[in-house]
Amino acid sequence: MTAAILNLGAAPVGAQQTPYDMINRAAATSPIIVHHLRGGISMLEGSGGNIGVLVGPEGKLMVDCGIAVSQAKIKRALAGLGSGQVHYAIITHWHWDHSDGDGWVRAAGATLIADRLAVQRLTQTIRVVEWGHTFSPVPTKDLPNSVLTGDKLLRFDGETVRIRHYRPGHTDGDLSALFEKADILQTGDTFWNGMYPFIDYVTGGSIDGAIAAANANIAMVGARTVVIPGHGPVGDRTALVAFRDMLVSVRARVSSLKSQGKSLEEVQAAHPTAAFDVKWGRSVIDGKLFTALVYRGV
Repeated sequence: MTAAILNLGAAPVGAQQTPYDMINRAAATSPIIVHHLRGGISMLEGSGGNIGVLVGPEGKLMVDCGIAVSQAKIKRALAGLGSGQVHYAIITHWHWDHSDGDGWVRAAGATLIADRLAVQRLTQTIRVVEWGHTFSPVPTKDLPNSVLTGDKLLRFDGETVRIRHYRPGHTDGDLSALFEKADILQTGDTFWNGMYPFIDYVTGGSIDGAIAAANANIAMVGARTVVIPGHGPVGDRTALVAFRDMLVSVRARVSSLKSQGKSLEEVQAAHPTAAFDVKWGRSVIDGKLFTALVYRGV
């Protein structure tokens, strides 16, 4: 996931650590690293998914809220960016490593904006096997309180933020946020820079949807656009294209093997991701798991 999560460290002796536990432990122990971009926009790294922050005379706007265990560190990072409270937070999707901090951000007075289906997912009990965790419904007071059924244009701090829906891809409730003046796109988990992505089939994701979302991201950017991914370092159009091409190539290889009647185990044994693992397989999602995710959707 983020650089902090790439080096999770050893689990305590005798402990049974799930990926969910490991990611939370990394968020609890990792510093929040501030990457200053342009136009008053920064990226905060170190609490699960990347967090975007716009700071200006009217206050602050966040994109995603990270993991709640990082609350104190995120608050310090926000204070270091300038005075003023958080007025808005755009939630790119329901996954906890992007939305677990929603409660404290809303309690501080912010309006939380999210897709209707993302909010619906936050009210459900959902088992994500790959993370080893069952998510419980979020209390009503901690839910996003501005629920979108269509795209939205938000003007704040002299910036125009274009909030767009994706078709089901990573999940069925993904949003992007384009800061038009600064020319910065934040993609949520429809783009993992230099890492295999997670695809959440339980809540509407698919490999074909992930490829469609990757193409949508490419269509939204130009040669100078800065891209804040869900996980990984800041990217650009070239990185988006490389990500899309990787998805297409792995899908084709897995689909070809599956069409020959091979089981998941046989396809994994054939190492269809071998040419990509050195670059893309260095996070919590390795080539074997990514093969399983692609296999499920072809």
